[in-house]
Amino acid sequence: MNSGDLAPDFSLKGVDGETYSLNSFKDANAVVIFFSCNHCPYVKAYEPRLIDLQADYRKQGVQFAAINSNDAATYPEDSFENMVKRAKERGFNFPYLQDESQDVARAYGASHTPHLFLFDQKRRLAYTGKIDDNWEKPQSVTQRFLRDALDDLLAGKKPRLAETHAIGCTIKWKRLDN
Repeated sequence: MNSGDLAPDFSLKGVDGETYSLNSFKDANAVVIFFSCNHCPYVKAYEPRLIDLQADYRKQGVQFAAINSNDAATYPEDSFENMVKRAKERGFNFPYLQDESQDVARAYGASHTPHLFLFDQKRRLAYTGKIDDNWEKPQSVTQRFLRDALDDLLAGKKPRLAETHAIGCTIKWKRLDN
């Protein structure tokens, strides 16, 4: 996806038993869709920061949603049952959705976990990439890419950066047999 592209719609089951689409967040001033999973060390390191970001920006009308597109047959830790457990254990304050077909990850052009996409009120891509510049040591972060993009967007400005390179584990694609 490129800056300004419309968010691809989806219909995905959440760990809470509900089905979510972009329309589920129609009243949000901004939406952060991020591709996630249960087993990636990058995701595990970033989860507390993502929970904090959702808490910090909820009152400003920002909605986060995590999507797990990994092949659960090859990576059983990423099964729906384990997604439900992880969301409860970690206290997710955003929907955690399963993209079993992997069609949503393909539509977004997601490559890593975590890989995030920030959309404005019209659901146009405003920022994509990584959360900040130090996945291992939150106390050593010097550039808060997502927070800066959210602040700019909510102030009515174009984000100072439209894209950074997403880091993390690659999405675990299903093997396509010939």
